[in-house]
This record gives sequence, structure tokens and C-alpha cells, in this order.
Amino acid sequence: MNLQNIPNIKHLDSGNFFVLAGPCAIEGEEMAMQIAERLVKITNDLKIPYVFKGSFKKANRSRVDSFTGIGDEKALKILQKVGQEFNIPTVTDIHTNEDAALAAQYVDVLQIPAFLVRQTDLVVAAANTGKTVNLKKGQFMSPESMKHAVQKVLDSNNENVMITDRGTMFGYQDMIVDFRGIPTMRQMATTVLDVTHSLQQPNQMTGVTGGRPDMIETVAKAGIAVGVDGIFIETHFDPANAKSDGANMLHLDYFEDLMKKLVAIRQTINQF
Repeated sequence: MNLQNIPNIKHLDSGNFFVLAGPCAIEGEEMAMQIAERLVKITNDLKIPYVFKGSFKKANRSRVDSFTGIGDEKALKILQKVGQEFNIPTVTDIHTNEDAALAAQYVDVLQIPAFLVRQTDLVVAAANTGKTVNLKKGQFMSPESMKHAVQKVLDSNNENVMITDRGTMFGYQDMIVDFRGIPTMRQMATTVLDVTHSLQQPNQMTGVTGGRPDMIETVAKAGIAVGVDGIFIETHFDPANAKSDGANMLHLDYFEDLMKKLVAIRQTINQF
């Protein structure tokens, strides 16, 4: 896909990777605007193409009492306001066919969750909106098998599709990233590495997903080194009290330093 097809994306001539980053879930307008403001400044300073990420609802939670959202349209309107206020594109994940048409009214990129990427009707519904579609690679899928999900979007007359790797199940409660899959998937579509979800520790006895945020820098550096097109990172100013996925999110205070290191690696890679 051509990243220029994503509305309001900037710095495409910088030679940098692009970034999808923001909180796991939209918890309210103030928190979303606060995070967006910081991320926009950092990415503008470093000339990194940027898309703000936030889930308008969380449908795939381990426990029935887990936070799922503040209300669909309320959260979507916050995403829309973020996009308008900072003149940046936005992305959110969808879970049902009906979500596709609804979310498409407010955001620029529709994301298919990893657990749902084989759901043909959902993928086609997203593609039919004409929006860019971000396909999360299923934890249970090989990189090679993602060509079929990509083809579903292309067959719907939508060439704006990308793949995001978010790790592969390693036993019951851990994830690994097989970096051999990055060049494989890049042959099919623009490819992103979801650093923070790749470090989840799912299926915990408590019903609350764990994580290894201490490894975020390691995995992100490796992704840039093997030539990934984009980086996906969930970040929050208070991960310990975030309502979703706090255990594997990057603290917002560390985002700028990480981006500087990744830009330096990309600049080196671009010389070869």
C-alpha cells in the first residue's frame, strides 16, 4: 500500500519507519488528548510518520468484569477529535461487521484484531468501507498464511492493506516474535511490528494478562534492524493504572528516547 493514502499522515519523505501509537483503550477525552499531544510533538520533532491508536471498545477481554469501554460513539468521537485537533490520522480496532461502518465515520484506519483475522465477513466489511485496513497476524497463524487475509481485502477492491505481527504463541502463557516472518509478510503488504502485544503473557490464572515491558526496546530495535515498515506501540502516562493492557504498555516518559534510538538504527540501515 501507499502510505500517502492515509489522510493527514506526515513526514513520508523522511526515510523513517512509521508509528501507530497511543493507549490501549480510550478511557476519556482528557487522557487521549494528553497522550496524543506528547506523541505528536515527539514524532514531529523526529520526522516520524504518525497514526494515533486507541481502541473505542475492548471486546476480547479475559474476564467478564474487565473494562470494555466508555461507550462506542463517545469513544469514537474522542478519536475523531484527536484527529481533528492535531491534524493526524487515527486507527481503532473493530470486532463486528457493524463496527466497520460505524468506526469508518470517525477514524482513518480500521484494525482487525489478531483473534478475528480469519473472519471473512469482518475483513470484507472493513475493506468495503474504503478505509486502510490493518490486519493483525493471528498468534496461531504462520506469516505465510497471512496472504489469504490480505487477498480478501484486495478482492474487495481495496489496495490499502497492511499486516501487523504481534507475536506467536509460545506454550500457554508466552509470546515470541519470529523475525523471519517480517520479510515474508513484506512481500505481501506493508508490514508493522506490534512491539507491546508481542510481549504479552496471556492466559494468566488471575484472568489479567501479564507482560514484559522491560523487553520493549529490545524487540523494537530488532524489528527496525530487519526492515519492518512500521512500529506499533501502546503507551500510557500511568500504565500501572491503565484500564486495559497496562502490564505490557510503554510508559509515555520513555517513548521519546526509544524513538530516537530507533531512528538512529533506521538511518544506519538506510545506508546499506
